[in-house]
Amino acid sequence: MPHAKRTFGGVLGGVIGLVGLSAVAGILVTATVTPAIAVSGYAASSAISLFDSLPGNLQVDRPMEPTTIYAPTGEGEDDYYELASFYDQNREPVEYGEVSQFVYDALLSTEDPRYYEHGGVDLIGTGRALLSNAVTDTTQGGSSISQQYVKGVQVQTCERTATDQETLAECAEDATTADGTEGYQRKLQEMRYAITIEQDYSKEQILIGYLNLVNFGGSTYGIEAAAQRYFSKSAKDVNLNEAATLAGIVNYPSTLRLDQPENEVNGEADGYKLTKDRRDQVLGRMLAEGTITQEKYDETIEQPIEPKLKNRVQGCAAAGGTAYFCQYVKNTILHDERYAEAFGETPEERSDLLTRGGLDIYTTLDNNLQYEAQQSMARNVATNRDGMDLGAAAVQIDTHTGNILSLAQNTLFNESSETAPGESSLVYAADFTHGRSTGFSAGSTYKMFTIIDWLEQGRSANEYLDGRVGRTLPFTCHGSTSSYTTARGDNFANNGGSINSVRNFTGLSLNSGFYAMASQLDVCEIHNVADRMGVTLGNGDPISEFPGHEAAFSVLGSANIAPIDIASAYATVANGGTRCEPTAILRADAPDGEQLPIPETKCERVLDENVAATTAYTMSRVMEGGQTGSGANVGDGIPTFGKTGTHEGIQSWMIQTTSNVTSAAWIGNASGGVRNGQGDLFLNGLDGIRYTMSREVQAAANAKYGGEAFPEPDPGLTKVVEKQVPNVSGMSVDEATSVLRGEGFQVRTGDSIPGEQDKGLVEGTNPSGKAPAGSLITLLISDGKGSIEIPDVSGMSPGKAYSELFELGLRVELTACKTNPDAPAGGRVTSTDPSAGTQVEEGATVKINREASRCNASADDAENDD
Repeated sequence: MPHAKRTFGGVLGGVIGLVGLSAVAGILVTATVTPAIAVSGYAASSAISLFDSLPGNLQVDRPMEPTTIYAPTGEGEDDYYELASFYDQNREPVEYGEVSQFVYDALLSTEDPRYYEHGGVDLIGTGRALLSNAVTDTTQGGSSISQQYVKGVQVQTCERTATDQETLAECAEDATTADGTEGYQRKLQEMRYAITIEQDYSKEQILIGYLNLVNFGGSTYGIEAAAQRYFSKSAKDVNLNEAATLAGIVNYPSTLRLDQPENEVNGEADGYKLTKDRRDQVLGRMLAEGTITQEKYDETIEQPIEPKLKNRVQGCAAAGGTAYFCQYVKNTILHDERYAEAFGETPEERSDLLTRGGLDIYTTLDNNLQYEAQQSMARNVATNRDGMDLGAAAVQIDTHTGNILSLAQNTLFNESSETAPGESSLVYAADFTHGRSTGFSAGSTYKMFTIIDWLEQGRSANEYLDGRVGRTLPFTCHGSTSSYTTARGDNFANNGGSINSVRNFTGLSLNSGFYAMASQLDVCEIHNVADRMGVTLGNGDPISEFPGHEAAFSVLGSANIAPIDIASAYATVANGGTRCEPTAILRADAPDGEQLPIPETKCERVLDENVAATTAYTMSRVMEGGQTGSGANVGDGIPTFGKTGTHEGIQSWMIQTTSNVTSAAWIGNASGGVRNGQGDLFLNGLDGIRYTMSREVQAAANAKYGGEAFPEPDPGLTKVVEKQVPNVSGMSVDEATSVLRGEGFQVRTGDSIPGEQDKGLVEGTNPSGKAPAGSLITLLISDGKGSIEIPDVSGMSPGKAYSELFELGLRVELTACKTNPDAPAGGRVTSTDPSAGTQVEEGATVKINREASRCNASADDAENDD
């Protein structure tokens, strides 16, 4: 039954403490420390005045506690499990009723048997100790539990506020000094505080406060952590032997600790002799105080000390396969400026809060998706590979909230200064702030920003461009101009390029096609799109500040970007143009249950809905059969868009997203590499892994979250706009090119054809009439030999067709007759070769294709007679 704040003995003790003790303490101090002052009424009253003038209020804060990171189990909305904890002092504060009575009996019998009788200071014990210390060379404690608690609180304050080890040592020395004048002054202040806290707290509160605070050796603090550390059980479950052992350890924790079995003077070999001797003393005191029987004493004194050690792994290493997600959360707490109000303005404040603040951090992790991501990573990517710094990461984001759902990495987590191959503490998926990594060349995943800028300029996803190599293209960056000549080496597998639509360029990931697009835009505006969508360089700088950003090649993803940033940009498009800041922390609770001011998830519109919808439509081509991303397609019918990306053979990406979840998979050389060298992904057969990882993690997301159809693209951004092709017949090639380009068409020079125009002039165009705006127009060049347009003679009798063609100055050949019961007996023409409308020179041969109901000699004769 809990004791009231003040018992009769406590009241009496308090009175003595405030009056009598002051005089006694003053006399003792005066007599033993200040012999020059006579023991007189003056001396006694001065001591009383000194005592009464000492500060009486001690700020009793919660002890330093570990911060714990939690993740949802996936089995209930509020069901979480521990990922990792961080601490300077391994402590788990418990309530009074959560500790075995054996512990209380052992502690009080040994340290303060009159605890429930005094008012904070045991005059008998203190007086005996003061006299003993005055007349002998030894130091005797004599402090009550309340006084020891005061001392512990003062030391804890030192540990909280000290900025370095030297300051901490000085502060702790001041709080614990037992010798000389300073020692007596400290003792008086300690008494004053002890008396005061007994007026403010119950005996049980002070006792459990002490047990939660006291050190049990090394970084183990508090009775619960000690019971777990040394006996792998809760403090409420320890037996008499274990309780007496724990109560004994607090006397000399650094010497009597049980977690050094190899210790030569107090280890497993000698049965932890020093600790056992102290335990036996505790049992003896318990017997003397009557808290145990002789039988219980005899039974327990014979028992050995047999610790069952349980190591509480500190830091993200305890999170196993989830260590890199944990590290992302830890770095957010330590370095992300958006969380300054919650975790502190300075690095020192944040570090102190992480290891001492006792926070409970609840995260966004989806346990199901994390498990599948870890399994996929383990199946597909080794932790290391000879000849290259092999790295791989997979990350998934909720498109509607920005919540990071999974984060897996191929390496083994190791935060120490010495790492073996395949070990790292860097979070490859994150930027420097959140992972101490700096991103990787994004390759063609960056092309999405060119598509968005194209559409924002009102251009169509189905507009045709000349994406063939060998063309010198102009480029602009905020008024500065340059040029670049495309080559086969720009494209994968030395592809020569093609004339095609923007959507098809995207599906094929044709670099020369995107150069053609960028040449009609402003390169720096493309980077501004990325900036607006929250993408930065891996080191945190704006995209528009990386070296070479104004050059043509920059639109192909040469900048180093974190996979989470790229995934977030794709999630923005999937979310209709609204970007939600990526986040891993849902809530942070202080030890008293108060929620810290975690910044709300920031979601803002950065793209027009129609542009977002049309971007999704354009990039959905990537995932279709035969296109570059088809190998990653889950194949479950859920609408998806995405993009592949490679850079110099040393970085490889696959990003795909449904309306609900975005997945990014990256594999490459974590520290860079050399193209076509030993670390080349393609030469090592590693490039295809991105498809497998992406497909597997996205399949898990689709199974759980599903996905809806993306909004229909804007008709104005997908229509094929037709324009009249100017008649440039008779112009020079340069004149015709200028006229056609003036109308927005692309122009190429085709082959020579028989023509009426002078040799070298334009005879005509292909196509003529109307053509898609911006499409390619081919100039047909006259050879100067004149031309005849083959008339349409289909349906005529062979004889009549023969005569008409012959009269135009053409040679005519009849091909073999084909039988058709529905044809006239005399036969009819089905087509010509070359076909009708073709320009040919005079004397050219035209073949007549024909059919008849009966193909025989008489029919041929009839045709010849016609």
